[in-house]
Amino acid sequence: MKPQIALITLMTDYVPGMVAFYRDILGFIVDVDMGEYVSFNNEGVRFAICDRNIMLEATSHESYTTGSSGQAVELAFQCDSPDEVDQMYEKITSQGAKGIKPPASMPWGQRTAFFADPEGYIHEIFSELPKRTT
Repeated sequence: MKPQIALITLMTDYVPGMVAFYRDILGFIVDVDMGEYVSFNNEGVRFAICDRNIMLEATSHESYTTGSSGQAVELAFQCDSPDEVDQMYEKITSQGAKGIKPPASMPWGQRTAFFADPEGYIHEIFSELPKRTT
C-alpha cells in the first residue's frame, strides 16, 4: 500500500441535502450520482458523499449507524487572498452554510474562517497572510 490518501468520503443520513450543499453552495461538480453515493470532480484526492447505511451494508459494522458532529473531520479550502476568505465566508453563510467562526487573522500566518455543512462537519477556508518585512 502506498501511504497516500486517494479518497475522502463523508458519511451522511441524507445524501440529497449534502450533495446540494457541496454542489450549490461550494461549487463542486457531480461526477458520479448513484443516489446513495455521489462523487464530485476534484483535482487530486477523490471526494464523495455516502449514505451511512451503504457503509453498514458493506462492512457489517454498527458504528456507521450513528451520526457525526463537530470536528469529526475537517476539509480545508484554500483561497487566493485574505480578502477572498472574507468574501467566500459571507457568500457561503448567506447561502446556507452555518457560520462557526468568522474570518480572523491567525497567529500562524493565515486568514481563516470556519463553517459547518448540513451534517455538522466543520470545515475551514483559509489564505496565507502577506509576509511581514522588518
